[in-house]
Amino acid sequence: MCSGQQHQHEHKHEQILCPQCDLVVGVPQLIQGTKATCPRCHTMLIARWRQPFRQPVAIAISALFMLLMACQFTFVSMEVAGIANNITLLQIPRVMFSENYIELGAFFLLFVQIVPAFCMFAIILLCTPINLPRKLQIWLSRILFQLKSWCMAEIFLAGILVSFVKLMAYGDIGLGLSFLPYVLFCLLQIRAFQCLDRHTLWEKLEPRPEHPPIESGKTGLKQGVRLCRSCTAILPVDQYECSRCEVKGHARKPKSLQWTVSLLITSLVLYIPANLLPIMVTESLGNSLYSTIMAGVILLWEDGSYPVAMVIFIASIMVPSLKMIAIGWLCWDAHRIKGKRDPARMHFLYEVVEYVGRWSMIDVFVIAVLASLVRMGRLMSIYPDFGVVLFALVVVLTMFSAMMFDPRLTWDKCNTEDDNPMIKEPKGD
Repeated sequence: MCSGQQHQHEHKHEQILCPQCDLVVGVPQLIQGTKATCPRCHTMLIARWRQPFRQPVAIAISALFMLLMACQFTFVSMEVAGIANNITLLQIPRVMFSENYIELGAFFLLFVQIVPAFCMFAIILLCTPINLPRKLQIWLSRILFQLKSWCMAEIFLAGILVSFVKLMAYGDIGLGLSFLPYVLFCLLQIRAFQCLDRHTLWEKLEPRPEHPPIESGKTGLKQGVRLCRSCTAILPVDQYECSRCEVKGHARKPKSLQWTVSLLITSLVLYIPANLLPIMVTESLGNSLYSTIMAGVILLWEDGSYPVAMVIFIASIMVPSLKMIAIGWLCWDAHRIKGKRDPARMHFLYEVVEYVGRWSMIDVFVIAVLASLVRMGRLMSIYPDFGVVLFALVVVLTMFSAMMFDPRLTWDKCNTEDDNPMIKEPKGD
């Protein structure tokens, strides 16, 4: 990018509306390799990468190549009493479907393979000079960042490591040729998202529309503007459809608290049977052992696998429980009219909820691996049970619940311009 184009690009991002707290931030010209964050909620607003398009494309291509390599060979193998079995990545959902565990197979196929691969393809198509139809570009850009939270390849990798600890008590575990490429794929797809800036991508596709004059250091709602949560354009508050990405929206998510609470209650109702019903059945020499989530944690602890038992306990017991409590607390804080508020603390709680909730899927992926690999006939076989499907639904519903919550409601209840002098500091160049 030439210097004139770069200066014009930076000028267009002189004022940015924070998507988390609705503060208008004046961003000075950024040199390559730097980023700007909101002075009030510390959300990253824009990043200037040295190679804003070539770097994500190169990483995404490498990630897809590693995924292709990982699907070609044996992933993991196991030998018990002279009986050996091995699986590939593609065989895991195939076994689930063949055994009529359709829901579990669909979760694995979607979150571990299809969504991460699609996101890498989308990055390549959007960041390379391919002459795509405008509607296709807009569609890909709209859903790319929405799917980021549903890329769970790294969570599956953590589940693999937990599975090894469980399986080592029964037999010999071996790593196939696909394991290292898949590890590299996980790292590369995370890096590809890190190197892709939403503002820069949308500026490449189409300049953002002009917006009414606004003042940095004040909220957008008080100045009659709103944020397009898809392309980050600043729009008049009464403009329903974004003129750049054609996404319909409002100044605040409609009925955000109602949707959040409804999804939260539904997940809570499912969470009780998910913990009481068995999630896994182990058959050995004609005997069947039914295991709940907590029973699995206790078994690992008694076997001396204390770190793994703690990981499963935190991810599968503590995180879902604390996440539901935290979401309920956020809704209560955003709904109440009076009382002393600490929006910075509540925002930090929201960010923690957004980040850690998806890691509860680790137990679901552990069972998928165990059920696919441990197929030794009457000697030993492992099967998933209905409790794991309910638990996966709980994780998905709590993720949707957190997504439906509008964090700007937390800041709207506070007289932030008087309470927090930091928001008066940012000024545009």
